Amino acid sequence: MSQTIVKPDAQKTLRNVPFEKGFHFMTKKGEYTGLTASSLAEFAAKLETADVNSVLFHYPRGDFQNWITDTLEDEELANRMCMVPPDLSGEKLRKQLADIVQKRISELQKILENIQR
Repeated sequence: MSQTIVKPDAQKTLRNVPFEKGFHFMTKKGEYTGLTASSLAEFAAKLETADVNSVLFHYPRGDFQNWITDTLEDEELANRMCMVPPDLSGEKLRKQLADIVQKRISELQKILENIQR
């Protein structure tokens, strides 16, 4: 069952975090790719452009889900991401994850818009 998000939680999930708390995309060799996301919107954009090997490195380890839960405090999104099969090819995996994140951003923005009315 989906949790209900109230205004402060939606704001928290969509906020910018300091660089050091951002998601730092790495390679399998533990090398920083030069990409860091400091918000969910940045994460969505960088997920679509990051080297697919970085996506294949982070997703099975639960890195994306952990950052979204621990830093952005959105368990709902992390749980949705966990439903994507880890054995998908790189581009299919990237597309499914990006679609889930974009959909969640839209949901959270609508919650904020409805509260502001």
